[in-house]
This record gives sequence, C-alpha cells and structure tokens, in this order.
Amino acid sequence: MSNRPEASTEPDVAQIASLYTSVRALTRELCAPLSDADATIQSMLDASPAKWHLAHTTWFFETFVLRDHVPGYRIYDPDWPFLFNSYYEAEGARLARAARGLLSRPSLAQVIDYREAVDAALLVALGQLAPDVLAIVELGCHHEQQHQELLLTDILHAFAQNPLQCEIWQRDANPSMPAAKKAGWLPMYEGLAEVGCDTGNGLGFAFDCEGPRHQALLHPHQLADRTVTNAEWLAFMADGGYDDARLWLSDGWAWRNSEAVRAPMYWQESDGEWTSYSLSGGRPIDLDAPVCHVSFFEADAFATWAGARLPTEFEWEASAATHDPLAGNLLDAGGDIRPRGAGDAPAFFGNVWEWTGSAYRPYPGFRAADGAIGEYNGKFMNSQFVLRGGSCATPRGHVRASYRNFFYPHQRWQFMGLRLARDCA
Repeated sequence: MSNRPEASTEPDVAQIASLYTSVRALTRELCAPLSDADATIQSMLDASPAKWHLAHTTWFFETFVLRDHVPGYRIYDPDWPFLFNSYYEAEGARLARAARGLLSRPSLAQVIDYREAVDAALLVALGQLAPDVLAIVELGCHHEQQHQELLLTDILHAFAQNPLQCEIWQRDANPSMPAAKKAGWLPMYEGLAEVGCDTGNGLGFAFDCEGPRHQALLHPHQLADRTVTNAEWLAFMADGGYDDARLWLSDGWAWRNSEAVRAPMYWQESDGEWTSYSLSGGRPIDLDAPVCHVSFFEADAFATWAGARLPTEFEWEASAATHDPLAGNLLDAGGDIRPRGAGDAPAFFGNVWEWTGSAYRPYPGFRAADGAIGEYNGKFMNSQFVLRGGSCATPRGHVRASYRNFFYPHQRWQFMGLRLARDCA
C-alpha cells in the first residue's frame, strides 16, 4: 500500500475547515507580539525569520492546493514562490536559506495580507476539492503546526542574542511548579512490539515517515519514569561531565571542543548561580524542570555518565503508546511556553522532545509519494537522530506515540531533553 501522507479516512470538509482556521489563527496569535523587525531577523542558518514562516506555510497551501487544484486561481505574487519555497527541488529555484533574514520586503503587513488572501480563496474552494486534495490541506495544517514550533524556537534563538534579555511573551510569571518526583524505572518490557502508524486505518493523521506499521523486537529493558531534570544535569556538570572525554562519542567530543560547550544552550552563570533565557525572559534555573536545549551528543554523554543509555525509538514508543498525548505540557493558546516539572505522573508527551539512540531511517516498506509532496520527509533520512514525545512548544493535538521528529546530533535550539534507559539481564 502507498505511504503517501494522507488522511486516515475520506476527509470531512467541516473538520478540515475547522482544523485549518484554528491552525492559521494560532500562528497569527504567536506572531502578534512581534514587530516587523522582530519578524525579519535570522540569527543562524538553522533558523528562519518569523515572517518567512508565516509566508512559507501560506505558500504551501497556495502551491499544492490552490495552484494545482483550483481552476482559474492566479498566484498572489509571481515573485514570491522563489522567496518562500523551502527545499522542494521539484518547485525549482529558490532563495538561499542563509538569505531569508535579508528580506526586509515584503513587509510583515504584506505577508499577513498574503495569508488572508490565501485563506479566503482556500476556504471558498474547500467544498469542491477532491478527497485526495483535502488530504493535502490536512497535511498542510500539520506542516504549519510544525512551523509554529519552529517559529517559537527560532525567535527564542534570535532574542537570546540580544543583551537586553527581552521578554517576548509575558505569561504566567510566577506559576506553581510541581516538584520532580524521585527518579525510578518503569516495569521491564521485552518482546515483539507493534510500532509505527499506517494511514488509512482509522487511527487519525500520520506523516508518511511514521509508517508502515511493523513489528520490532525489544530486548529486556527499562525506561526511566521521567525525563532528566536540571538538578541532575547540574550534578553531571559538577562532576566534570563536560570535561571527561571518556563519556563522549568522538564526534561529540570534537563538537564540544570546537564550540566550547560547557552547559545547555541559553544557560548563563553569574557569581556561581545559573540562569536560563526563555520566551518570557531570563529566569533562575528551575531544578525540578526537565533539562532542555541539549544536543544528542550531550544527552548521550550524560546517559553514559549515569550508567545508562538513551532508549531506542521503538522502546520509547512501546511505553508511550498507553499514555494520553493530550495530557502533557504542550502549546496552548495563551499558555506559558516552557518545560515544567511533571510531578508524580510518568508523562511521555510535552515539556521536551526526548532524544533516542535511533537513527532517522525509513521503516521496512516505506515509499515516498510521487512529486514534490514526496520530498516532505524521505529525503532527510540520513545523518539525523529521532526524538519523540513533543515539547512545550508543540501544539496540543499535533503529537502522538508514533510521531518521529528528527535533528542532527549537534543541534539543540529546539526544546530537546532526554529520558534514560537501561538493559535488564
């Protein structure tokens, strides 16, 4: 069967319209505090300006739905596809990624007008679209949810370069934070596990890289019942974890030295006290919150130091499958956007994406879709590692047990943390 990213059953027009309008509205809300200058800056090659995210997600709907499937539709501005195509080779030439922050024009206001024009055209056309095209609209909504998280982490990185340590969102300034429970281990798990998610099986939307569903053999192991905390990370640091080459993979040690890494990203030390920069400004390190903004290299070194290892993605999925993806600390309209202590609950979703020890590779039987849409996931299946579970910046309802995020091992500007695993004799 095809593994094209499509709806699990014939799409319902009313449900797709509701999803579309709510996703598009949340993106606009996230950008509401940003000036034109805020939305234009690009602080590193891995990040994109907020204005570009706003336009690129709109380009996706305009290109793959309106242009390709609505007779008579005219492109909003024929020069803009060159600006806002991301990596789709089938769509031709595009602006170099490093130059996105140089786009002072179009202005933020013009990009918002573009969004509104495309929204109006798409909602008018929605009832006339064939089921396979409605599936592309659904894919586009999930694509935009991914960009909502990227928008937040990219603007966080940009604002972190500003010595003023500005607040971006004033939310929940003094929240009650549950203390982290004492770390423990979940019951041992072994045997064959059904992993992955097929489209067309009534289980809801899934990206093509999440399937086909198949069996994985799990050797006896246990997962930690919570993610690693800031307090535990400070202990790793105090014990010389960043200075002991024996704990590090070779590439990780070279990265640690070349980048002079000695703490998680956004941590700062002053007079022996550590603070971290967040979307709501600088704060003292919350000892009970999950450690965040650490690379795969750092996570692997910590696991070695702790006498454990990172879980495989299938070990993680098998344990997470019985937990509610809506129960964790995820992105909500108006909510605080930072990791929180999970209290006594063995949360598998939200707070921080959890590094696994699994390379991002295709499942047995995977086949990318034809055409430009087929470039969505499959072309990136090399040199990256899988993360699971979502974060405090992942929109609620977007993540599930089979969801596979993936990044290069040195990257850490996303909300990235870890959960330990250990083998059982």
